[in-house]
Amino acid sequence: MTFSLAPDLESIVRPGVVWLDGAVVVESDPRLDGPLAEAERAVRSNPPDEIAAVRTMYKRVGIDPTKRRPSSEALLRRVRKGEALPRINSMVDVCNWCSLEFQLPYGLYDAAHIEGDVVLRLGLAGESYPGIRKDDVNVEGRITLADGQGPFGNPTSDSARTMVTTATTSALVVVFAPSEVAPTHLERVLDATVSRMHEFTNAIRRG
Repeated sequence: MTFSLAPDLESIVRPGVVWLDGAVVVESDPRLDGPLAEAERAVRSNPPDEIAAVRTMYKRVGIDPTKRRPSSEALLRRVRKGEALPRINSMVDVCNWCSLEFQLPYGLYDAAHIEGDVVLRLGLAGESYPGIRKDDVNVEGRITLADGQGPFGNPTSDSARTMVTTATTSALVVVFAPSEVAPTHLERVLDATVSRMHEFTNAIRRG
């Protein structure tokens, strides 16, 4: 599998991409209780600076980030209202932790359900996919991940087809970073993500 970025998004998005292998995903890992609670406390008192840049990324493709919020901002709003991060499974929980802390939208996908090469592009007319616990997600004109079967993810919500479960052993992590994010900062974000994934799911970075 290869990952590519469509030319018309090169000046808008700087995707961070990690393939993970050897994961052991469990429904709930109590070792995450403390780190997630600390991350919630930290962003309530000191929200990261990336919020505005991610909103601008949406606006540059014609999307109103107030109507279709980036997943990172949706997590931040939830936590700042006093709610806890949602707990889904150990791999998703780590992903949400990173997205909340770094305020960058993450996509997390079961690699076993990705067909062929992956491209990050704008959604085509009429494109959509069944969302996770929700109706079809329309991706026309939106920043979208697609494989041989069609679209399966975007910075707001992902597809049921590629969702990570306790059966997942290999995964694709995509950080939908705005182009303004420095490559060195994005690499630090990816390194922290990989480290946490290894600690809590045993996954290792491919290659």
